[in-house]
Amino acid sequence: MGKITGFMEYERLEEGYKPPKERLKDYREFVIGLDDSQSKVQAARCMDCGTPFCNSGCPVNNVIPDFNDLVFQQDWQNAWMVLDSTNNFPEFTGRICPAPCEAACTLNYNADPVGIKSIEHAIADRAWQNGWVQPRVPRIKTGKKVAVVGSGPAGMAAAQQLARVGHEVTLFEKNDRLGGLLRYGIPDFKMEKSHIDRRIDQMKAEGVTVRTGVMIGSLPKGSKVTNLAKETIEPKQLLSDFDAVVLAGGAEQSRDLPVPGRDLDGVHFAMEFLPQQNRVVAGDKVKGQIRADGKHVIVIGGGDTGSDCVGTSNRHGAASVVQFELMPQPPEEENKELTWPYWPYKLRTSSSHEEGCDREFAIATKEFIGEKGKVTGVKTVRVEWKDGKMVEVPGSEQTLRADLVLLAMGFTSPVASILEGFGVDKDTRGNAKASTEFIGGYATSVPKVFAAGDIRRGQSLVVWAIREGRQAARAVDEFLMGFSDLPR
Repeated sequence: MGKITGFMEYERLEEGYKPPKERLKDYREFVIGLDDSQSKVQAARCMDCGTPFCNSGCPVNNVIPDFNDLVFQQDWQNAWMVLDSTNNFPEFTGRICPAPCEAACTLNYNADPVGIKSIEHAIADRAWQNGWVQPRVPRIKTGKKVAVVGSGPAGMAAAQQLARVGHEVTLFEKNDRLGGLLRYGIPDFKMEKSHIDRRIDQMKAEGVTVRTGVMIGSLPKGSKVTNLAKETIEPKQLLSDFDAVVLAGGAEQSRDLPVPGRDLDGVHFAMEFLPQQNRVVAGDKVKGQIRADGKHVIVIGGGDTGSDCVGTSNRHGAASVVQFELMPQPPEEENKELTWPYWPYKLRTSSSHEEGCDREFAIATKEFIGEKGKVTGVKTVRVEWKDGKMVEVPGSEQTLRADLVLLAMGFTSPVASILEGFGVDKDTRGNAKASTEFIGGYATSVPKVFAAGDIRRGQSLVVWAIREGRQAARAVDEFLMGFSDLPR
């Protein structure tokens, strides 16, 4: 424990941001991380609880009190070793994780939690700067071949863990670059893609073979999922060529809004809009890019994807941005006696909201209005909840101007044809059916086929994907070898 009275002496210190006017000029990261002295003070606030709920609040079970103490001692290299032991990609989570560990922090019960995420960010960046992140090349090869389908955080974590114990791993991705939604969903201003690139370089050095532009199976007719693959491999071929297959694709089916006017030009899914901008930032030329320049933009959906649409629209130079949320506005402060140490229900304001956005709560979309085939407005109605049911408020209808509407209401399931191609049983939500039991965990109904990440659990957090990729890797290793030394 760094300092016994630190939590009583020091206040929480947030990471800084560049001013909105400055950061809206480009797509670079704008978070100003903590320096050495600030990190030390923040780490000193850790109470070293008898029962550190932060450990269990973190899906990958980071050993948080230990690396906090080491940062307080300014022993950064050992702090990195502790962090690296549980999290394959802390440079990702240190940037984009919502930090459920901080919600579970004991100090958060009646004060501000320790800035765990900012400390993790500082440790990971220092590790890369000092060359502490090196490939772990296995000394012995097992001769077993594993295919990992999908290169998001779950697929990357599974591939890296399996390669480190000597399996011959091939990572398949239908897009031209690796990373899944890390690459083509999360905007560069939240996480620059160089962080993915250097991890991929490390994984290649560890023995992972990468194949991009390869679609496993086929998409159903009329699918809204973008497929730019140049090659298709049938699932039965993969099952024939490999000793085990890990399905780690995303939940890519966007939730639609089937109201009148949905087919008007200018109404798009968020995942049509966001990936295009990421490709442009990467240097690609995107024909007919969806742009928000000078437009009145309405974003339907109040979550992180909607927030990303807000930030991207503002960088395009939108005339106005309004974000809709169907549910009532949450309280600004949670009732900690009821929620701690679990993730609380409260109003969350992102950096994108602060850059410029009107937020409308308890509002439903009735119809998209248009002229000459193009959207010009959105007809809405206020809603309230009575006896557990949503009802419209009489006389609350209104029409808001809109030149661009972005649907960001979440994702329903993975691409069904992928699971059907392998013959994998699905759960009631259309996800791959596979339990997380210690024995036989992540195994699907098809022999030697495993599933992890969003394709198994549905839309979730990057940190949950990393956890599932790691745990699935252990299950696969145990299946292939009869035992496994990989951590679970």
